[in-house]
Amino acid sequence: MRKPIEQIEAATILFAGDSGDGSQTIGAQMTETTALVGNDVATLPDYPAEIRAPAGSLAGVSGFQLHFSSEQIHTPGDLCDVLVAMNPAALKVHLQKLKPGGILIINSDNFARRNLRLAGYEQDPLTDGSLTKYQVFPVDLTRLTRKALEHTELTIREIDRCKNFFALGMILWLYNRPMDYTMKWIKTKFATKPQYVESNILALRAGNIYCEATEQFATSYNVKPAEFSPGTYRNIEGNMATVLGLVAASHQSGLPLVYGSYPITPASDILHGLAQYRNFGVVTMQMEDEIAAVGVAIGAAFSGALGVTGSSGPGLALKSEAINLAMIAELPLVICNIQRAGPSTGMPTKTEQSDLLQMLYGRNGESPIPIVAPTRPYDCFDTVYEACRIAVKYRTPVIFLSDLYVAMGAEPWKIPRLSELPTIEPDFAKGFSQNGNDGDAFEPYLRDAETLARPWAKPGTSGLEHRIGGLEKSDVTGNVSYDAENHEKMVHLRAEKVARIAQDIPPTEVFGAESGELLLLGWGGTYGPIRTAVENCIADGASDVAHVHIRHLNPFPRDLGEVLARFKRVLVPELNSGQLRQLIRSTYLIDAIGLNKVQGQPFHVFEVEAKINELL
Repeated sequence: MRKPIEQIEAATILFAGDSGDGSQTIGAQMTETTALVGNDVATLPDYPAEIRAPAGSLAGVSGFQLHFSSEQIHTPGDLCDVLVAMNPAALKVHLQKLKPGGILIINSDNFARRNLRLAGYEQDPLTDGSLTKYQVFPVDLTRLTRKALEHTELTIREIDRCKNFFALGMILWLYNRPMDYTMKWIKTKFATKPQYVESNILALRAGNIYCEATEQFATSYNVKPAEFSPGTYRNIEGNMATVLGLVAASHQSGLPLVYGSYPITPASDILHGLAQYRNFGVVTMQMEDEIAAVGVAIGAAFSGALGVTGSSGPGLALKSEAINLAMIAELPLVICNIQRAGPSTGMPTKTEQSDLLQMLYGRNGESPIPIVAPTRPYDCFDTVYEACRIAVKYRTPVIFLSDLYVAMGAEPWKIPRLSELPTIEPDFAKGFSQNGNDGDAFEPYLRDAETLARPWAKPGTSGLEHRIGGLEKSDVTGNVSYDAENHEKMVHLRAEKVARIAQDIPPTEVFGAESGELLLLGWGGTYGPIRTAVENCIADGASDVAHVHIRHLNPFPRDLGEVLARFKRVLVPELNSGQLRQLIRSTYLIDAIGLNKVQGQPFHVFEVEAKINELL
């Protein structure tokens, strides 16, 4: 007889262990399986910053959290229902994230004295009574995996690397998930090494059968599929959505895409992803440093391509002079900044929103640049596409300001049709025809009346020769100019051009009350915790609370000031010390209140709810 299955609405699982234990692999497989089953899902990978931290140490712990539900969700969850801890260090780092009464699955084979000492335990937590408020399931994962694979040709070391799939088999049973997808993935992943296919599938099945056959687990759980609008969906990470958004913009504009980059966490996956699309006219160039990376993108923009560069905060500091060159030359350029915790090298694998003021002001002189920020993983597609559209239409560099939480997270994405995407028209300047001049002499700074964009002239086009560079140019003619009044005019023109982008920004969407006691204003990756907290408060009867999340950070939406004025108080939750709050105060003269966190971790929903309740 099969064990009983209990229906639940949602679950949050955290896999954790050494970076070599495969927590990211089985977390990704659980995510893909859950998405295919039809649940809404959100993830939070948590990588160690050290490349080769000592095995069993706190610095080497790698985690993967996923939240799945039969209802729409916005976050990878707060406290977890299940924690799978492969060693004492994983338990030490992540135990506080497990709910009281939650399920704690521990690889008891790894709780030897040496490993306990490496993790900072004086006593064995399995025997000292410190875990009594949890449902503890010690499982000899290593021994059981070795037993299941004893007839294979693998070495002991190779067998031990399969224990993560034993753990995954247990979790698939616990939440009534099929094993078919993971088996298919294993066969594809190890197609050239059939011995690994056999062993990993054996370990997966062994973990599944272990739960069914033993008395440890009395029941399993089932989460029904969520309701989605009709369409074709795929599970997607934020950086991959960014890749596809750039490729789509290149296709829709008819411009070849040139991506110049230098590897840096957490932006490197964009370089890796774009390298797979060379058949779509995408050129990826891994340069020798950050300055060369932005330089090649600017050169591509000058030559008539869609020039894009990507990095994180430290890399953007190095790129700042060259970005200023693209700004004064008024060339379309997209700069992807995938933020991480700083300053300096900081915490490379942890999230933060602390680059906003750097992106606004981190260049010399009067240097206004548009900034757009995605709200969640799948929104990276639309937001980077919007960055490309603005760059081409207004002939300006545009900063796509993502963050690690958004970039590394994953969720279901409804794939759009190309016909649904906004048009991107390069509208290159025209040169001489074979019969002579088609018009008046070319004026490289004769601006469009609506956008103030200057012409985009492909080099080598007859009749479109012009000066370009970092020196100030004369209005209309583009000649080098040191005239004081001309310089002031050009400064104002470039600022006005960026300001006019606001005419393309749709009206601000307000979730909740249209006016009232409290408005939560957010940007970037804080969307999920803020929206969930506001939804919960409204469900509890707080009818005068609302949420606004802005994608365009420079310029702001035209109606933002009017929306803010309709509320008595404005709360700005940010993963920094209050950068958007400072901008809101100075721009709209509103005494905005801050909720700030700089711990390298995203907000929990309960943190935002607590602040809302305090203010109400």
